[in-house]
Amino acid sequence: MYLPPQFRSEDRSLALALMREHPFASLISTDDEGLPYVTHLPLHGVSDTQAEGEALCLLGHVAKPNPHWRYLQARPRALVTYLGPHAYMSPQVYPDEQRVPTWNYLAVHCTVEATLIEDAEAKDALLKRLIGDHEPAYAARWRGLDPDFQRKMLNGIVAFELRVTALQCKLKLNQHRPEAHAAMRAAYAAGNPDEQGLAAWMDRLGLHGPA
Repeated sequence: MYLPPQFRSEDRSLALALMREHPFASLISTDDEGLPYVTHLPLHGVSDTQAEGEALCLLGHVAKPNPHWRYLQARPRALVTYLGPHAYMSPQVYPDEQRVPTWNYLAVHCTVEATLIEDAEAKDALLKRLIGDHEPAYAARWRGLDPDFQRKMLNGIVAFELRVTALQCKLKLNQHRPEAHAAMRAAYAAGNPDEQGLAAWMDRLGLHGPA
């Protein structure tokens, strides 16, 4: 993605935080005609702190009728994108009038190598990780379901591991315009949930404007 230096973040912990807080990602591959094919889905991130460079893998699954898994099988290299809070920014936050509106946003792009997970126990473990992210209490209910029903559900999905080979993080919050930070943060803090999310990230990055 277009990544001007003032918006590029090299802090891996910020990228991982954004991915955890906004796990509904876009998985982008090429189909058999060479066109982009996109599936929107939740992904679970797993970091291996023992691996050199702290390897990161993303776990997910698609419905078996979705051809995306076949594209991953044929062409394992793909892209995963995450989008955090985003919102319009009025030029009224600037002390001078010769400014224009903009749109601020937070995004992470991951280049990945896909491996399909076909073993039933491994797929079951993957599902439990996803359930644990969003509704841990359901895990006990899933374990209590009829085994035949569980097998039917597992047979209806194709799971995969996406090994991250490159990561880009873009935090576009007008970092290069400190004269607008105080007014920008106040406007976002009083706004909708996306705007409030941007205000929280401004706090996280220490973008408060001149003292």
